[in-house]
Amino acid sequence: MSSSRSGFITGGTWCVDHNMVLPRWPEEETATRILSANAQGGGAGCNFAVDIRRLAPEIPVATVGLCGEDPDGRLLRGVATDHGIDISRFHVDPALRTHRTMAFTSAENGRRTHIFEADASDHLTPDHFDFDGVTARMLHLGLPGTHARLDGPWQGDPSGWVSVLKKARAAGLRTNMEVMSIPRDDLRRLILPCLPHLDYLVVNDYEIGAFADLQTVQGGATSVPGVIAALRRVMELGSMEIAVAHFPGGAVALDRSGGVQSHPSTRFPQTEVKGTNGAGDAFAAGFFCGHHRGVALRDCLAYAHAAAAASLRSVDTYGAVESLEACLALAARTGWRDALELGAA
Repeated sequence: MSSSRSGFITGGTWCVDHNMVLPRWPEEETATRILSANAQGGGAGCNFAVDIRRLAPEIPVATVGLCGEDPDGRLLRGVATDHGIDISRFHVDPALRTHRTMAFTSAENGRRTHIFEADASDHLTPDHFDFDGVTARMLHLGLPGTHARLDGPWQGDPSGWVSVLKKARAAGLRTNMEVMSIPRDDLRRLILPCLPHLDYLVVNDYEIGAFADLQTVQGGATSVPGVIAALRRVMELGSMEIAVAHFPGGAVALDRSGGVQSHPSTRFPQTEVKGTNGAGDAFAAGFFCGHHRGVALRDCLAYAHAAAAASLRSVDTYGAVESLEACLALAARTGWRDALELGAA
């Protein structure tokens, strides 16, 4: 990344996650007791920003978002200011209700189910994004599929996401997009037009397979050669310098020259997993903290895995994220899985 710029600006989803732990996900027509509940910030704009500030407090972070003038909106602005995030571009509209998500986690297996009401997020448009005077190195943008206005065409562009990415690049920012695991056809429709306007892409095995229209996960198992093949195809469709796909066993990174780097994940004990909410955000934040610090690509993957593992200790998205040094120390204590078998991609 250019040394003349510093830090990140996030944009897109800021929501309040109403986190609830259930004994197990219930069957229809039954009742289930909530074991614990809390409310925290969530969404791509929030999670990445907070994670960066927790992982590497020396890195400045600003954000663009939209919320209502309601208790949830005040909670989100409080989360941002408590973490030293610049909210001068964070918009408040009293006519809107802040995006909220009911985030259920099963105590039985740690799996999550999200049910959301977007409202404010649905009203976010490219006009809310003003990059004048921004000195950050990179825009981290998301989440397609949760913003009605951004998901649709905008002033001749295929979507508002494309318009925002083009504005960011024109302002001298590098770009990265966070996505979520919505149906494959929706992912392709929303993300493929964005690929020519991205400098980086960090996603999971399912998502990279959807973009490439390749099968990367079968029977719950990740095909590492399949992931590499998908990364190569997606790299041909976009302008990314680096594309990364992560999965439970590790991660693979592909650079523009075709070079492949990989790193296994940690052996974090399943018995200590409180929830997986925000693990993907923590992975991306760890990766880009390493990239911002100028470490080697494989070490960026190690940073990413360490941050993601640390996040698993809390049911919310960022409550257990600590400094990079603490996350790496945790990874060293739990150990790393065996090296990935890359196979023939």
